[in-house]
Amino acid sequence: MISLHITELKNFMGKLLGSDCFDSFLLEEAVIETAATYTIDGHVNRDFYTNEEWETPSIRPYDFVTWSSIRPICFDMIKGKRTPSRFKIVLHLRPEYVAGVIQKAQKESGGDSEKKELSFTEKDVKALVVTCRYDSSGLSLVTGTSFHTFVPDKTLERAWDKTMRQFLAKKEISFTE
Repeated sequence: MISLHITELKNFMGKLLGSDCFDSFLLEEAVIETAATYTIDGHVNRDFYTNEEWETPSIRPYDFVTWSSIRPICFDMIKGKRTPSRFKIVLHLRPEYVAGVIQKAQKESGGDSEKKELSFTEKDVKALVVTCRYDSSGLSLVTGTSFHTFVPDKTLERAWDKTMRQFLAKKEISFTE
C-alpha cells in the first residue's frame, strides 16, 4: 500500500471526471461533500433487475457498477465554481485486468530467468483498489489489495503499487510519494 499525493489537481480531476482515463475501474463507493453530502454505494442493486437479468452475465458482469456509468453523475455533483469540501472515491480494477497485474508480480518476483510460484491464485484476489481522497490538505491516492483469505505474500501488493505509479505516469498525472 502506498499513498501518492497528486500535485496537479485540475489535471487529475479532468482525467478522473471528464475522460475515460479511469474507465478500467469499478466504483465501490463515492462520498462527495458539497452543500450536502452525497453517498453512492457502487454495489449493483439486486432489486433493480429481473431474475433473468440478474443471472445474465452480459447484463450484470460485476458486483459493482462501472466507473464509466457513474462518472457523469459524480461530475455533475462536483462541477461548479466551488470545489467540494471533501470527497472519497473508492475504485476497484476490473477483474479482467487483475491477471495482468498478477503476471507482472510473478515475472518481477522470479527475476529474468524464471517465474516464481506465487502463494495465491487469481481466484484468491478479491480486489485491487485505489482510493481517491480530497480534503483541505489536497488530493491523495491510496492503493490497496484485498484477498478472500489471508495471504502473507506481498508480491501482488508491490506489483499493484508499481502498476499504479506507471499508470499515472502514462496518463501524465503528476504525483509525489
